[in-house]
Amino acid sequence: MAAADHLEVPRRHGLFMHHGIDLGDGSVAHYLEGEQILRSPLEEFCLGETPRVISYDDADPSGQTLRRAMSRIGEQRYNLLFNNCEHFAVWCKTGQHRSSQVERALGSGALGALAMGQMLPAALLATVRLLLQRGLSMEQGAGVARRALAELTSLRERLQARLERELQQMEQWWQRESNSDALPRLQAQSLADQLAAVDELEGQLKRLLGESDKAE
Repeated sequence: MAAADHLEVPRRHGLFMHHGIDLGDGSVAHYLEGEQILRSPLEEFCLGETPRVISYDDADPSGQTLRRAMSRIGEQRYNLLFNNCEHFAVWCKTGQHRSSQVERALGSGALGALAMGQMLPAALLATVRLLLQRGLSMEQGAGVARRALAELTSLRERLQARLERELQQMEQWWQRESNSDALPRLQAQSLADQLAAVDELEGQLKRLLGESDKAE
């Protein structure tokens, strides 16, 4: 192991992995679940487990990684799905805010799997799907796309508020370490999937509007 390495160790008997950045002086910067980013001795980070070094093909220089890690010591904005220990470590190494654990848990192809028609007006959704299939050819079509984007902004706000409530329930579930109350976890994953679908649909509509503007 060396300074700026991304380390991971198993937690809760391998149920998930904990991540941190080796600071090169026997300490590790890591996001303590539900609390804050700490600078802890390596032994406290590992808790008796053997750390593994995560390899990268596109990591930024070690000095930049260490500066990023140190700049966030004391941060208290932990979020299981959007700002967890792996998000922090990957960002330190690459500048990208990602978590493979979350991505694997939520899966892919969210837009096709979600019943978006239950969340947006059915007529609007049908028109948007038609636009995405055939492209924009009229100003009316562009108007529909812009209306859909406004609807998606409102939908995002509602979903994020609901997700925050579910995340609070998930934290209580983790503290109990019980498998009998899996419902909050499933609900939070569903809400995160819906947010991913909103992102995907927004991206498609924005690209479509951009192509329409260029054509004009």
